[in-house]
Formats: sequence, structure tokens, C-alpha cells
Amino acid sequence: MSVYTTVDPRQLEDWLAGYSLGNLVGLKGIAAGITNTNYFVTTTQGRYVLTLFEALTLEELPYYLALMSHLARHGVACPTPVADNSDRFASMLAGKPACLVSCLDGADTATPSAAQCRAVGAMQAALHKAGDTFTLRMKNPRGPRWWSQSANRLYPLLSNVDRALLKEEIQLQDSHRFDHLPSGVIHADLFRDNVLLKGDAVAGFIDFYYACNDILLYDVAIAVNDWARREDGTMDDALARAFLEGYRKVRPLTGEEEADWPVMLRAGALRFWVSRLLDLHFPQAGELTFTKEPNTFRDLLLAHRERRDFWL
Repeated sequence: MSVYTTVDPRQLEDWLAGYSLGNLVGLKGIAAGITNTNYFVTTTQGRYVLTLFEALTLEELPYYLALMSHLARHGVACPTPVADNSDRFASMLAGKPACLVSCLDGADTATPSAAQCRAVGAMQAALHKAGDTFTLRMKNPRGPRWWSQSANRLYPLLSNVDRALLKEEIQLQDSHRFDHLPSGVIHADLFRDNVLLKGDAVAGFIDFYYACNDILLYDVAIAVNDWARREDGTMDDALARAFLEGYRKVRPLTGEEEADWPVMLRAGALRFWVSRLLDLHFPQAGELTFTKEPNTFRDLLLAHRERRDFWL
């Protein structure tokens, strides 16, 4: 979430005329994140989050917005898309596809507790179970083929050590197949800054615009890699165990999932190392942008490669 596209209040007022949300009171850019343009929008009837999509097209949005609506109806804490007077969840604003969603009451945390990790794990499992009845499908656009193609752009820009590490890890991941593991709807970006908390409870998962259909265990690995990671790149075993404990109470892992857990943790670290390298070397221009440190996930990948005990 950043501000790449500037929205003028008068533009927004004209756009909001298509909704039954009262008059515009306030508009404030959100600087966190790195993919889409986001604003807090306050009207005389409430507070919302406005998203303008910098890469996704209007035709691609029904999957994400229908998914959020479906999950909210099935007990998963997440924002609810707001339909306009023509029953559309999205339309064009300032030349970009745009939508409004409800603004949740809560805050993210940089230092989660074991209780918070347990709650997030349980809610992620609830999301995976609710996804069983969601009929739309979206293939993961950032899977193995994507990271291999992206790596080819990055190799000339990396040090010899990092280039060798990236090549070796991609080769290892390519040698594994996970088609036998349970699959379904995944969030694919369930980091600490994409979860709002109220105390130890989950107020809501946000930023569903990487959601897709893929291996459920991959989603768990992505989340644990962030929620249980210390600042020095090592893992906090107590937080990892708490997260998995919460998850398993709602959706127990299969024996095959447990066997593939170490490699899947590495896959989650690889995916975000590659994406952050791309953001660093091929940045988007924006008014308020936030680029995250790629070496965080390189160091995490190295730590996973050296471990043998993975809390299971």
C-alpha cells in the first residue's frame, strides 16, 4: 500500500456520487506497503479504505473482491467491499480501477506475542476452510515460473554469492512437487502489517490482492516466516509453535504437509526475497512509497537451509 496515483478531492467527490455514503469529509494517503495506491476516506456516514490498483485491471478484480465478501460472510475477519449504486464493487477513478472497503478497528504489530500468533494461525485456518466453498479460481501468478523468470532479470545485478544462492535455491524448489498437498484459497501475503489486532484477537486480515489458489501449506509458511521472525533474521521457536498450534486446532496438518514443511518454509522465503529484490532494482515511481529490505528474506532462507528442527 502506497500512493502512486494522486486523487484530487473533487475527483473523489464526483466518484463518490455513485455511492450512498454521504459527503466527503477527509482524504489521507496511506504510505505503508509497496503495490497499490491506498487512502483513508472519511464521509459523513463512516470511514473506508480506498484502493486504486496500479497493476490489476478492472476485469481481474472480481476474484479478490468477491473473495473478501465471501470470507466476511463466513466468519473470517476481513474488510467488506462496498457496492456502489449500480451494485459494482469496483470502477474507474483517476484512470485506475478502484474500490472501497470497510475500515476495520484495530492496529498491526511489529512485536507479536504468542497469544497473537496463536489467534492469527487459527484465523488463517478458518480462511482456508471458508475458501472451500468459494467457486472462483485464480492461479498463483507468483509461483515457481514467476520466480525463475524474475531471477533471470536479477542475476546480473547480484553479487556472486547471492547469485549462486538464488540459483541453487530455485533448482532445489524446482526438484520438488507439491501437487499431492491440500490446496485452495490462500492469502499469500499474511504478514504482520496485513493483520489488524485488538489486544490478542484478530480484528481483520487486509490487503487480499495477492490472494489466489495454491497450496495451503505455502500460505502457512509465508505467514510463519514473518510472524515468528526476529529482527536478526532468526526464528523465534515459541512464536512459530504458537502460530502452528492455533492453526492446527482449526485445520490439522496432514502427515505429508508435515514432511514438506522445511522445504515450504524455504519456498516462502525465496518468493519474498525475489519480490523485494525486484522492488529494489526496478522500483515504481510514487508520491509516497515504501520499499522493504530484501536481505531480510535472504538471511531467513540461509537460516532455514541450516536448520533441521522445524517445530513440528
